[in-house]
Amino acid sequence: MKTILFLFISLFAAQSIAQDTLDELLKKHNKNSVPYITVQELAMPKTDAIILDAREPKEFEISHIKNATLVGYDFFDIKTVTEKHTNKDQKIVVYCSLGIRSETIAKKLKDEGYTNVLNLYGGIFEWKNNDFTVVDSEDNETEQIHTFNEAWSKWLTKGIKVFETTSTKK
Repeated sequence: MKTILFLFISLFAAQSIAQDTLDELLKKHNKNSVPYITVQELAMPKTDAIILDAREPKEFEISHIKNATLVGYDFFDIKTVTEKHTNKDQKIVVYCSLGIRSETIAKKLKDEGYTNVLNLYGGIFEWKNNDFTVVDSEDNETEQIHTFNEAWSKWLTKGIKVFETTSTKK
């Protein structure tokens, strides 16, 4: 099973390298089931969105958007959102590395009845590429971004790329 998963991830990563632009990558892997929000729109001072991180804990620990809540992807449980956020009309922005995993999680929220769910276009990579700050697990600003693996790191043009699961804690 691990071998199959490794082969699938490797193939998926190899296909992502072949894409020339982020638009092409997202069109290839997403179904446009959730509208996008740009990093510039999310960064606006009056944006009062709930921000959900659809990456894994090892990625979140390295860095995340300030005030984001980790909901994960592999072990996402809709109850982690429904129990905490009962107003289904509240603006919710879901992000991941690039906007692929986040579309899946955002669609699950829409299917649960949330009406104002958006997918962050380009994810945390685009956030950092546009010079917006990220914080680590101790809420300190950091330049590090977990890129999942070396293949995905091509989409991050600013910051320090981290592929390993090493902790930032000393």
